[in-house]
Amino acid sequence: MSRRSWIQFGFLAAFWGASYLFIKVALDDVFEPPMIVFLRTALAALVLVPFALKSGALGELRSRVGVVAFLALLQVAAPFMLISFGQEHISSSLAGILVATAPIFTFLLAIWISQEERAHGVGLAGVGLGIVGVVLLLGIDAGGGAAALAGGLMVVLASLGYALGAYYLKRNLSGIEPTAIVAATMAASALIAAPFAAFYVPSSAPSVEAVASLAALGVLGTGVSFVLFYSLIATVGPAKASLVAYIAPGFAVVYGVVLLDESFTLATAAGLLLIVGGSWLAAEGRLPWQPKRAKLGAPAAATAEATR
Repeated sequence: MSRRSWIQFGFLAAFWGASYLFIKVALDDVFEPPMIVFLRTALAALVLVPFALKSGALGELRSRVGVVAFLALLQVAAPFMLISFGQEHISSSLAGILVATAPIFTFLLAIWISQEERAHGVGLAGVGLGIVGVVLLLGIDAGGGAAALAGGLMVVLASLGYALGAYYLKRNLSGIEPTAIVAATMAASALIAAPFAAFYVPSSAPSVEAVASLAALGVLGTGVSFVLFYSLIATVGPAKASLVAYIAPGFAVVYGVVLLDESFTLATAAGLLLIVGGSWLAAEGRLPWQPKRAKLGAPAAATAEATR
């Protein structure tokens, strides 16, 4: 990759990894999950829609409003809501790690959905490692009893939504400019979340930190991040661009530990390695030192498109 691509890659991983920090700061203030999801997606739409209009691809979606609405619910609104509710009970760093299970779900679903993308050999071993990592984190590292377990499971369920959404997108909206799809789904997600957010208008003025966190979450962690992601896809290809899904959890852990004073235990480290390493093997179907087979990388990119 060029120097510019590396810089874009670094900013993308940093922005996506910071999303969980921003959510946690807003939750610890006066904002409730539905309001966070609404503001996040609305701000992202404001960033992305001008790019989509410039490409002229939004017109292709006029006859597919129902498809876009369902994709928004499955891949954005519901996962974002689950993550926000889940983070009421678990740390931001743990949420960032658990979201990295999306590639594992992608390949588990391939058993029933996509014959050509089924995991074999090393890929199946990666799925197993990832599952062990989830069990380790939820069973040992989450803490907080039943509430923390439920919060962690919400985040894992959000990853399942990302994986399902990737397959739904591939089957129903392939060939359409990606930026237009993301802009439309973010706008639709804001509309979906708006009625719920109306019941959770803050009763008191939020802090400057909370407002800044939500602004950063919507503009940087969602809107600008997708612009960077698709720019990388265009310049270095989907396989390399999708590697950000394995780097962002590391940033989430660093932010949580350094800025929010969250704990980092041996179980956290082991779970991070198992989930990220297992996701890598499941998505790539190879060991890092082995040559890449043809057709690999696309599922990982499809999943990365859905996340954050």
